[in-house]
Amino acid sequence: MSREKNIIRMSREKNIIRISKDKSIIIAARTISMMFTPFYLPLVGLIVLFTFSYLSLLPAGYRFMVLSLVYLFTILMPTFLIRLYRNYHGWTLFELSSKRRRLVPYLISICSYLLCIQVLNALNIFHFVSSIVFAALMVQIVCAIINVWWKISTHTAAIGGVAGALLVFAEIFSFNPVCWLCLTLIVAGLLGSARMFLRQHTLAQVCVGFLVGFLIGGTGIFYFAID
Repeated sequence: MSREKNIIRMSREKNIIRISKDKSIIIAARTISMMFTPFYLPLVGLIVLFTFSYLSLLPAGYRFMVLSLVYLFTILMPTFLIRLYRNYHGWTLFELSSKRRRLVPYLISICSYLLCIQVLNALNIFHFVSSIVFAALMVQIVCAIINVWWKISTHTAAIGGVAGALLVFAEIFSFNPVCWLCLTLIVAGLLGSARMFLRQHTLAQVCVGFLVGFLIGGTGIFYFAID
């Protein structure tokens, strides 16, 4: 009898440990997803541009102003409006992630990016800056079109765009991108794993998202940067 009780007690302890580990992994996956939102591509691209190009010679105040504008229109604004939209309908993040309900968030982000480009052009900001935002806008538009038929990961599309941008900037400004590229790929692996663990995407959706971001983001920046 006591042996059976010990077996039951050990089984309960194992279940508690397993549940605790699962909760820790879920928290970690959610944290990674929140840290690397699909909207950070323009900001990361600008940081790379201000670090490795001749634009690093610009006054720190000017660079901070540009980064603040891009952060406002490409991260803060779409994140706030999408959260407002979600709260209005009373949806959870998982409920919002359905293919049909993702259309409005896509439209919000696209409009925010377009507004950002208009503001940058009105202030006569360097062409390289608006080219990064435009490339990120192209990634958003392509993902929105694909989403009509098939759910794609915009999180990995964004990190794929960062990888593509790094290779293009390395070619244009002649710097070694290996360390940065390795870091980007590590983040991409963590982010893709987090999205799959949260059951937001499948492996195919994560991989296709990265490929779309890499191709569209890199091609867009290369085309508009040399235009």
